[in-house]
Amino acid sequence: MTKKDHIYAPFSQEPAILIPVVIITGLGIAMVYSASADISVVKHGTSVYYAQRQAIFFSLGLVTMYLGSCFPHQYLRKLAYPILLLTLVLMGGVLTPLGADAGGAYRWITIKGITFQPSELLKLSLVFYLAYSLSTKQDQIRSFFIGFLPHTLVLATLTVLLIFQKDLGSILIIGFITWTMMFIAGVPILTLLSIIPLGVPLFYFLVYNEPYRWERVRFFMDPWQDPLNAGYQLTHSLKAFGSGGLFGKGLGLGFQTAHYLPKPHTDFIFSVIGEELGLMGVLTTLVLYTLILRRGAVIARSADTLFGSFLAVGITIFLGLQVVINTGVTLGVLPTKGLPLPFISYGGTSLVVSMTAMGILMNIGRTATGKPQEQPPPPDKQDAVSPLPLKRKAIV
Repeated sequence: MTKKDHIYAPFSQEPAILIPVVIITGLGIAMVYSASADISVVKHGTSVYYAQRQAIFFSLGLVTMYLGSCFPHQYLRKLAYPILLLTLVLMGGVLTPLGADAGGAYRWITIKGITFQPSELLKLSLVFYLAYSLSTKQDQIRSFFIGFLPHTLVLATLTVLLIFQKDLGSILIIGFITWTMMFIAGVPILTLLSIIPLGVPLFYFLVYNEPYRWERVRFFMDPWQDPLNAGYQLTHSLKAFGSGGLFGKGLGLGFQTAHYLPKPHTDFIFSVIGEELGLMGVLTTLVLYTLILRRGAVIARSADTLFGSFLAVGITIFLGLQVVINTGVTLGVLPTKGLPLPFISYGGTSLVVSMTAMGILMNIGRTATGKPQEQPPPPDKQDAVSPLPLKRKAIV
């Protein structure tokens, strides 16, 4: 192998992730330009402001993805706690004078004109922590005080910080990631179900107690009942999909981006794809995501260590859940909630963190041997030792 081949090896050995990511991100830059041109002219005097910034974020993301693919993922075991602690500090920084708000929600830190959203890093750092903690506690994973309680307390702490930021979407994502990873690790299902009663007061406090959120829940099944208020975002999203037809109106020719569809370059950019690229554009986008998620599942099953396997599972869930929620919201399948569409929605933190996660996933895949992590326990000891390999292969 030549020196040049060695430099590009991390990328070349995982084309099933690299190629779809690059294609989707390239599509994202084009869609950000199309969706934000009118808004960009009004706010910044040029139609390419957001597209140019997204291209810069993409370049930075390529660097971090490459570094992630080169950096041995095993070292992340020792960095799991420091990264989580750093994220907690950044989350707290949002509540200081460094914090910046948008729409009444404080989710960003601004330093010398550079804006950063810590909650995006929080999701990935939680995956690092869970992968490390669950992989080191396999012999006692079924214990309530070892396999369940510590991870639930960490989740509760992060949830409180996100409540102060009014970020319900991130709360749902980290909750699902934690629950699913514990389930795959072998935490008893009855123990996991014990957390459900806590969801009732949380739902009341975060949703029912917030009039605008409750209105979204009430009207998402039939937004046409209140198309000018609670159903405004969803009705315009559905109009975008409905008018796109099979091949769409053409890039830049969408009607909903002309100050009708709210946040067309961020939360509802999938609707713009539906209007301008049509059903074929929507299906192509979903197929590209499916290729990445499928490869992530394969890597999780073939990783040569439990830590690598859990890390791949967490990253795959981290990506897939955001895709499901964003596309589900824009299609009216889920109540309206602002979450970016990975690699496509405008936003530097989301794009760079997502591409970094893909680099780490590529590193796990590049070093995987395909051999089982450990032998299943004998039948008479399966109650005492978690049958993780069997569960994971059946679920992932």
